[in-house]
Amino acid sequence: MFQRLQKYLGNITAALMLFMMLNVFIDVILRYFFNTSSIAMQEMEWHLFSVMFLVGISYALNDESHVRVDFIYDNLSHKKKALINIFGTIFMLIPFSMLIVYGSYEFVYDAYLYDEISGDPGGLTHRWIIKFMIPLSFAILIISSIGYIIKNINLFKANR
Repeated sequence: MFQRLQKYLGNITAALMLFMMLNVFIDVILRYFFNTSSIAMQEMEWHLFSVMFLVGISYALNDESHVRVDFIYDNLSHKKKALINIFGTIFMLIPFSMLIVYGSYEFVYDAYLYDEISGDPGGLTHRWIIKFMIPLSFAILIISSIGYIIKNINLFKANR
């Protein structure tokens, strides 16, 4: 189940990257060849980038692509690496993710309640959708963390 979620998140991230590149390409063509620009397209660039980043966090965790102090970590045994991953995920990643989910609820709710839109004329409407990606992505990260813990428990058991 967790492997499928990871693959699905990777595919979503790749698709978002393609959409973002297409959006930037069209925006550049419009700006430099037709001397026009769209604020909505420019906002869509950073919306797509932020969603790509937020969704990609869970994929990076399970793919071991996240940031850590590798010059120390690389020299440890597989058993110690698994322990660090298990305890780091339980005591740091999951509580931090829960804090973000809880802390961003009101932020998203207010944007939805007041039907927040872009401050720029011609910008995007329904700003709550992009803001909703914050708690959603960290909730997905919590779910992915469980799979990551299980994976490392299995690694720990295999290296006894």
